[in-house]
Amino acid sequence: MDDKKALLDSLTITRDSPPPSEGKKRYGWIILAILVPIALMAAGLWWGLSSDDKNIAAPAGQKSAVPAAANPGTAQETSQTTQPKETSTSTTATKERVLNASGYITARRMATVSAEITGRVTEILVEEGMRVEEGQLVARLDDALARVDLDLAKAQVSASEAAVKASRANLAEANRVLTRVSQLSSANYSSIADFTQAEAAVESLTADLARAEANLDISKLQVTRAQERLNDHEVRAPFAGVVIDKNAQPGEIVAPGSAGGGFTRTGICTLVDMDSLEIEVDVSESFIGLVTPGQRVEARLDAYPDWIIPARVIAIIPTANRDRATVRVRIALGEKDSRILPEMGVNVAFMENR
Repeated sequence: MDDKKALLDSLTITRDSPPPSEGKKRYGWIILAILVPIALMAAGLWWGLSSDDKNIAAPAGQKSAVPAAANPGTAQETSQTTQPKETSTSTTATKERVLNASGYITARRMATVSAEITGRVTEILVEEGMRVEEGQLVARLDDALARVDLDLAKAQVSASEAAVKASRANLAEANRVLTRVSQLSSANYSSIADFTQAEAAVESLTADLARAEANLDISKLQVTRAQERLNDHEVRAPFAGVVIDKNAQPGEIVAPGSAGGGFTRTGICTLVDMDSLEIEVDVSESFIGLVTPGQRVEARLDAYPDWIIPARVIAIIPTANRDRATVRVRIALGEKDSRILPEMGVNVAFMENR
């Protein structure tokens, strides 16, 4: 009982006891101000370390071991399901590929259709994308003077034919005179001089006839040349193909390639034989030994990457590019398709020879 009373007395606040000194209060606040920041810094450090432990990631390509251990049967099934069957095919195709290369679609037959003479275009009968046949009329040039020359040559032929007829008639008359003089000379009714003169006339007229016939032949050749010159004013397609470029317009002056200059066009249009399309690729000298004529190739156009075009090696050009250290290879396309266009980019895979 006395102990409890002593304890209560110790807890009783004595109002008469003096208050703590101001110096002790000041020191208490200073200690508190120092301890609070230290406590806050310790708490922050602990929180940061715990967060770093939680955010550690596995390297790319690795899977967490916990889910797999929790249900290993599911993981195995998922693995089997997600592996596509074509993976083995793709792996096999990859093994068959011995070399990859890139190149372009090229045309073996491509020409700039030009006139054989210089002239003014009066009509163009083709447009880009139009298919033309061999010999089809592409354009016309102004042929007024050519037609005049042709008419003049034909008139010259007529004149030469008339001259031949006249020479033949004169020669026939001279032969009759010679025959009559010869008969009279046999009967001593004509002198030798008359006979000699008649013979000379026949020989002269024979030469005139030969000259007239030669002039006729020349006139006919001039007609042929004038006709050819007139035909040159019609520009025709040299082979069947597709027009990919239209280079001239009506009213412009065109000329052969060697005569062009200034504002003179050197071509009417550009024509491509689509049946002559093939692939050209440059292969490094270091790997050209992996390529052989007749080798199978798989081609993919940049425009249609999912479309595999079968192809084969036509030839290896027997020369190297010194600057690039490459050798050009020609590849034949196994398919003809309107989607395949000249100058398209293409990637090829040379396959292993079987």
